[in-house]
Amino acid sequence: MVLNTVTYEKGEGIGIITLNRPKSMNAINREFIRELDQLFDEIARDDEVSAVIIAGSEKIFCAGADIKEVGKIRSPMQAHLFVTNVQLVFNKIERLDKPVIAAVSGLALGGGCELALACDIRIAAENAVFGQPEIKIGVIPGAGGTQRLPRLIGLGRAKELLFIGDTIDAQEAYRIGLVNKVVSVQALMSETKKIAIKLTKRPPIALKLTKTVVNEGINMDLRSALALEARCFEILFSTEDQKEGMKAFIEKRKPIFKGK
Repeated sequence: MVLNTVTYEKGEGIGIITLNRPKSMNAINREFIRELDQLFDEIARDDEVSAVIIAGSEKIFCAGADIKEVGKIRSPMQAHLFVTNVQLVFNKIERLDKPVIAAVSGLALGGGCELALACDIRIAAENAVFGQPEIKIGVIPGAGGTQRLPRLIGLGRAKELLFIGDTIDAQEAYRIGLVNKVVSVQALMSETKKIAIKLTKRPPIALKLTKTVVNEGINMDLRSALALEARCFEILFSTEDQKEGMKAFIEKRKPIFKGK
């Protein structure tokens, strides 16, 4: 696969996607979305990849939508086509049956913040800056910001960020629960990889079902969500990994999971 807007490498069970539009501040355009879409289809089929990291450069994770391209939209129908394509890809990231970690250094604004929100875990460098500034140019977030942000940090804090459009730094993002951890710029990738490696050691089927239950259950009433949880719990007792995990615990050794 030829990639122009991102780079991709894999090793130790981890796929690393690096946003690569330096002249455009890693801004989101149609080519970027198309390549990300194809790449996540490939990752979904790749049994050698158990966890994914999305990163940018040291100064810019992603500055949002490419205004040079979006600014040429002249009708609601064109806007619909653009924003639904972005949503489809971000939804694909969120629903991937493997954990996805955003390693955020520098600016994560607008669609860049929304890309991080679509990931399961967010690790921020000390220089990270987050924001949904769309209101300042007369639009609203269209790639999940109005929906994922309140679910993550609560209605009040999300409305403040969405209504005013100001940015917050890494420490504030950590305080309100937008990111899981803040580390130095130099340590960002090594710390993110440590988490990814831990995830590759977990039983794949149980990890997949955990992500499914959390993502689907949050949109259900409690009784339905608990029924889904119970069903997935039951299903895991048909796997070899469940038997190996419990046997290893009793024998006081590390389990060897095979994804079966």
